[in-house]
Amino acid sequence: GRRPNKKELGVGSLTSTLRTLLFFTALMITLPVGLYFSSKAYVFEGSLGMSDRDSYFYAAIVAVVTVHVVLALFVYVAWNEGSRQWREGKQD
Repeated sequence: GRRPNKKELGVGSLTSTLRTLLFFTALMITLPVGLYFSSKAYVFEGSLGMSDRDSYFYAAIVAVVTVHVVLALFVYVAWNEGSRQWREGKQD
């Protein structure tokens, strides 16, 4: 089958794509930063009683892992959305 052109995909898919992009952009900004500070204060220093220096290190690891998880989720969602749009636009 052939891929649909931009007119066939329509405005609905563009809004859906932009909404997905904005959602993951917001997640990318808030989640790693929020988890960095909360894990540093409550988990590593609070519960585990680590020193300030150690808690910075482990909280940074939590933030980096969070960034990778958000990126992986974005790629997964974008891939599924793109293949779904391609299947809907496909004419047999």
